[in-house]
Amino acid sequence: MSLVPVRHWSALLPLAMSMAGLALVLGHVAVSGAGPEADEGTAARLWWLLIGAQLPVVAWFAITWLPRAPRMASVVLALQAAVLVANLAAVRYFNL
Repeated sequence: MSLVPVRHWSALLPLAMSMAGLALVLGHVAVSGAGPEADEGTAARLWWLLIGAQLPVVAWFAITWLPRAPRMASVVLALQAAVLVANLAAVRYFNL
């Protein structure tokens, strides 16, 4: 195992999941338009699953890599947090 946490699966998987969630939100807005719906649809449920499933992976990454390479792990965690905030901002902006 290399000492570069950026190349590890536990660093890339949450980023990919967040990017997929953001694409899901933007795709939903492109197809259905912005604004709340009467019932939570499939897109919203998939988004919640993508965002919620990141928590154990991010925790695993933090537990594994913060003691080994604290500076690089902190950068990866900050990037993961930024993409998560982008997801939350998109949901809030489009009032979904």
